[in-house]
Amino acid sequence: MNTGDPHDAHRAAELAARASYGRLVAYLARRSRDVAAAEDALSDAFVAALAAWPRDGVPDKPEAWLLAVARRRLLDAGRHATVAARALPALHAVIDEADGAAARELAFPDERLALLFVCAHPAIDEGMRTPLMLQTVLGLDAARIAAAFVVPAATMGQRLVRVKTKIRDAGIRFEVPDPRELPARLEPVLEAIYAAYGSGWEDVAGAEARRAGLADEAIWLGRLVTRLLPNEPEGQGLLALMLHCEARRPARRDVTGGYVPLSRQAVARWNWPMIEEAERTLLVAAHAGLPGRFQLEAAIQSAHAQRGRTGRTDWDAIALLYEGLVRIAPTVGASVGQAAALAEARGAGAGLAALDAMPPAAIASYQPYWALRAHLLAMIGRADEAARAYTRAIGLSEDEAVRTFLAGKEGAR
Repeated sequence: MNTGDPHDAHRAAELAARASYGRLVAYLARRSRDVAAAEDALSDAFVAALAAWPRDGVPDKPEAWLLAVARRRLLDAGRHATVAARALPALHAVIDEADGAAARELAFPDERLALLFVCAHPAIDEGMRTPLMLQTVLGLDAARIAAAFVVPAATMGQRLVRVKTKIRDAGIRFEVPDPRELPARLEPVLEAIYAAYGSGWEDVAGAEARRAGLADEAIWLGRLVTRLLPNEPEGQGLLALMLHCEARRPARRDVTGGYVPLSRQAVARWNWPMIEEAERTLLVAAHAGLPGRFQLEAAIQSAHAQRGRTGRTDWDAIALLYEGLVRIAPTVGASVGQAAALAEARGAGAGLAALDAMPPAAIASYQPYWALRAHLLAMIGRADEAARAYTRAIGLSEDEAVRTFLAGKEGAR
């Protein structure tokens, strides 16, 4: 144990949660066959850590400590459950295996990818596969997942509880499916990885401990998917997309921490080796001749990256790519991106016309819509409408730097 003050203990617990939550849940759930029980046991372990570590000091191997406590909680729960006769052998196996690994001072295996494919099992409701992955494997809370899927947090929480119960009661196997089954399960896995990356991308300031490492985790999982399924171009497309976006992370803030939009970012601050990797990965995907959503999104980011080489952005090409994207994946984000590209290529009026065509319910709480609308209204001199749109965009922004940027644009009218 390393002795220290309570702040050190809390920081160590936060770091363990950030770095290992998904791995710990996947390890426990795959062996206990009960996702909900694994999560409960791990939650108890973190509570125990917050009580014990300030008093006794942070252990030399926090992950191993948490795993030991969680597996004991699982065993205790199994002894009192009505399914104890079925569960106890598996729980004893968890303890024996983990004890053996600890004795050899080996890290327990990272099985998040296996659990992602378990969560995509055909027996699980299609609409709950990605939310289940986001909570169970990637550690997002129900409220944030609910916001992404535009449903009340309580509703999402209830749905997640029901689907975990179904996994347990149906005895769904916790293993990577037969290779022939993988392509059919791939789409929700990619969606979950991308959603996790987006959550980490949005938290550019690192304000939330759990989200701080999500972008890196998502890219790592994306690499695993491409190794597991090297002939699936959408996996390559997703990895290329994330690499392109991640390469620009250093340029998203100026030296004072202020928000910098893509069009004003200093290309010298982009990570060019990462951009080159993204380009190579996208080229591999393109050779398959099977374009899909993530390949198109990566191609859009590739077109933006060309500004670093040519000094200009080909907005006509980007607008064309968005047109294809909206056809195959008509999301609100794609439609707003298309409107922005049209405004750049054909004028603010074209962009506003595209925004006006979007269903009001789809954009009511979508911050990028209101930020773009405010910008385009200001460009054509509709100042009062622009002011209202800026106010709405500011109110919907979680990032303080973005709010400050928009307030400055509003004040400059």
